[in-house]
Amino acid sequence: MAPMIVFVAVVLGLVLRRMTPEERLRMLNVILGALRFLWQAVTQAPSGSEGFQEALRARTRWAFVTLGLMVVNVAVFAGMLFGAGAFSDPQTIIGWGGGIGTRTTNGEWWRLGTAMFVHWGVLHLVADLAGLVQTGRLLERLVGPFAFTAVFVASGLLAAVWGVAVHPVSVTAGASGAIFGLYGLLIATLLWGLVERSAATIPFAALKGLWPGVAIFLVYHVLTEGFVSSSMQAGLVVGFVCGAVLTGRVISHKPPVRRVCAALAATVGIVVICAAPLRGLADINGEVALVKQMETRTATAYDSAVGRFRKGRIDAGELAALAEGIASEMEVLRTHLASISNVPRDHQSLFTAISEYVQLREDSWRLRAEGLRAGQMATLQKADSAQRAALTALERTDASEQN
Repeated sequence: MAPMIVFVAVVLGLVLRRMTPEERLRMLNVILGALRFLWQAVTQAPSGSEGFQEALRARTRWAFVTLGLMVVNVAVFAGMLFGAGAFSDPQTIIGWGGGIGTRTTNGEWWRLGTAMFVHWGVLHLVADLAGLVQTGRLLERLVGPFAFTAVFVASGLLAAVWGVAVHPVSVTAGASGAIFGLYGLLIATLLWGLVERSAATIPFAALKGLWPGVAIFLVYHVLTEGFVSSSMQAGLVVGFVCGAVLTGRVISHKPPVRRVCAALAATVGIVVICAAPLRGLADINGEVALVKQMETRTATAYDSAVGRFRKGRIDAGELAALAEGIASEMEVLRTHLASISNVPRDHQSLFTAISEYVQLREDSWRLRAEGLRAGQMATLQKADSAQRAALTALERTDASEQN
């Protein structure tokens, strides 16, 4: 990200050098005007909803939770911006708390929460903040900070669990699930508002004021995740259900704390139930890396021994003993792979490829040892054939990892 900023700064500097002072002033005014328009559209209350805004101020004067969420998101992004690693590198996202099923389900369940505050880049951050600020300010002041926080957290956690179940080997980041949950809460609140009306009933003018932020948020996530993403499904459903439970009679008063606690406890229970079958997802990419390291190490050691054998420094028996030792290592690795369960669906072909490689490579080393001890060229040729088949299977792991 930092190199991109430097590049943009250099290009902008070159453009500014070619402009006259009057052109620079006009361009600055245009930029400031556009930023002012966007900021007002996203943050200011629309005209025509003054009575509603007064009712919100009487109920909850300040939206501290929404402000806090924005500050945390920006702070994490600033840390990533000036830290090591590129935003496009999944390892950077994971290092800052992004989610990935093979680590989340192996004792790092905290990633379900931290991933909500990690973003892939400035556009991702801007889209999530735009989707949060106006809707969050309205809902937090209407339902109260406790209920608002409960819906945000519940939607984010359940969307994250659903994302692990659907895409267990994908790196995930962002608060889209939690923000979609707020939209579900908004829909439920609007429906309850049709039953009972008061000064706290959300007017159409207030809804019109939400559209710029919602539009930015939806356009970004539709373009990057598709029309019906897992975060959209889970977030909207959870937010709507929580809203339907919590916001009954919200027009007359905020949801009672007891009801919010009950809903939050139920959410935690559902998260645990949904996460239980996902425990211990196998990290097949890690296994592939270990297999490739073993292939490099053993092949290098054997080639070095072959060089000594050709110079007469060791005999065929010693070379055969080395091959048998490598075959024994492969047997241990094969047994280990056979014990692995809960392989992610997206990594089944990868797991099949490395299992096939280990079996064939073990066979090739045993045949090589047998051929060296007996001095049988036909057996050594079989070993070469098994080795080629094993390495072909290993090459398939590269294609599987890319997919």
